[in-house]
Amino acid sequence: MRPEENVQNFARVPQHIAIIMDGNGRWAKARGLPRLAGHRAGTDNLRDIIKAGVDFGIQNLTFYAFSTENWSRPKSEVQGLMKIMADVFDREAAELHKEGARLIHIGHLDGLPPVLQDKVRNAVEMTSGNKRINIVLAFNYGGRDEIIHAIKRMLRDNVDPEKVDQDLVSEYMFTAGIPDPDLVIRTSGEQRTSNFLTWQTVYSEWYFPKVYWPDFNKEELVKAIVEFGNRDRRFGGLNQT
Repeated sequence: MRPEENVQNFARVPQHIAIIMDGNGRWAKARGLPRLAGHRAGTDNLRDIIKAGVDFGIQNLTFYAFSTENWSRPKSEVQGLMKIMADVFDREAAELHKEGARLIHIGHLDGLPPVLQDKVRNAVEMTSGNKRINIVLAFNYGGRDEIIHAIKRMLRDNVDPEKVDQDLVSEYMFTAGIPDPDLVIRTSGEQRTSNFLTWQTVYSEWYFPKVYWPDFNKEELVKAIVEFGNRDRRFGGLNQT
């Protein structure tokens, strides 16, 4: 590991990094490959970034893998993505468990192929006792949908309106028990939030590297963490110094 990659040299290490893995299709197009080849390269990249996260002591890594809006993509691409994700769980779940990673799914399993639903549930159950790092997979997820889902649950629970505050709402979100992201990274240079963790990212730092997700490697992650360490986080207040 080069000196600049030593976690001790970072001004601050985010406790939670969330990543919008953007640019897979454009990465493939630039190489004359089909879009699904880009998505497969993107899922292959997960392993290296998770390993880097463990090396740097990051406690929570969230990946935006498939949104509620992605269903509008061509049927062949959606089916291919489901197949790729099933392969990922077959290939990576046991290794994640071995490394002490806990896999958490946020979003809805409804609508996914039954075989993929089972793979997700089995991986979540198998890793549920691990504590080294939380790997949060946002799959069939949307930020607005999550808020609506939380409101419906509160109504079903007959929550007293006078008791509704930010802490209570957070307990009804898919991410209950997980700290809000300190840093959100969206690869490919696009600068949109795309319905990702709408409630949780109100005070997150955002970082938009121009590299496509399959090329976002450990060195690029170092750049993001260094940039995060240089930010002045005030959470709506003023820096007292």
